[in-house]
Amino acid sequence: MKKWKLDKYLNNLVLFFCIIIVVLLLATSLSQALTARQIAQNVFPSIVLLVMEDANGQTVSLGSGFFVMDDVIATNLHVIEDAASGYVKIVGQKPKYEIAGLVHADYQRDLALLKITGVKTSPLILGDINQVAVGDEVYAVGNPQGLEGTFSQGIVSSIRKIGSDMLFQITAPISPGSSGGPVLNTQGEVIGIAVATFSGGQNLNFAIPASYLTPLLISIRTHARLVVPLSAEATTKQKKSIIDDLGGRSVEGVVGENLITPDASWVSSGVKYTYSFSFRNQLREPVKDIHCFVVFYDRSGNPIDFDVVHYSNVIPAGLAKRVTSRVDGSVLKLTSKIELRILDFKIVE
Repeated sequence: MKKWKLDKYLNNLVLFFCIIIVVLLLATSLSQALTARQIAQNVFPSIVLLVMEDANGQTVSLGSGFFVMDDVIATNLHVIEDAASGYVKIVGQKPKYEIAGLVHADYQRDLALLKITGVKTSPLILGDINQVAVGDEVYAVGNPQGLEGTFSQGIVSSIRKIGSDMLFQITAPISPGSSGGPVLNTQGEVIGIAVATFSGGQNLNFAIPASYLTPLLISIRTHARLVVPLSAEATTKQKKSIIDDLGGRSVEGVVGENLITPDASWVSSGVKYTYSFSFRNQLREPVKDIHCFVVFYDRSGNPIDFDVVHYSNVIPAGLAKRVTSRVDGSVLKLTSKIELRILDFKIVE
């Protein structure tokens, strides 16, 4: 009888401690999520406004960036493209700090790391992009139109694949001048770098995953850091990047045409329907690996969804090939216009 009571007491004690541990774990998890005010206060000392100048000292572009090492900032390559010099200002502070030069770049993904002279500050932490999911709350921080220290809230509205690369589509507003600024999760960690917005669109904004910065940072930490002065040769993209022509002009030589969609009067929401169109090669050389940006507009002319279609096979010179993709019936019901934009293709040598 005494042994039974002892066992019962020990079982209850174990159960009590298990409950305590669960409560503590939950409390720790909840405490990791910061308020928007806390995140803004924490990150602003590590956010900068970039002012880029030509050889005559005239301003050619404004952008955003953030410290990833105590004297190195990350930004977009297109922010500094063709600039001869530049400086940065930390958000909320008056001093200007010279950009010593380019430390590393990823031309394909439009990323640049810049050495800053005369200042050292705490770098932001890069988050785990594998934990990012559609619906996650995010914050974009930057200097849209030069409005220093703008902090915007939104969500991850989609995770888009373009070839072997990935882009986060977010609803947090960004504008010219936001490029290069961090996109943060609710722990204040960087999960993306603001890169582009669909011109004329509503909440069609894009960020490059922060994981693409990791190999650049590893490289400059493990090898001698060579600082290359800013120049057109150093900063001009050597090949097309993942954001070239995203929502902009079509690439000459290959066009999308002859679009065929299902009759919207009988489609059902929640069901995927096939639509098709043709890629026509207008060049004298064969092409392959065509990426097309398909934009669906509502009756008010606002983009409501888009699709990225990849055709990997070869299309001979002067010929066309038909391709298919799928879209939700709810999109087709609301769509009044569909636009086909060629993002990229390769000429077969």
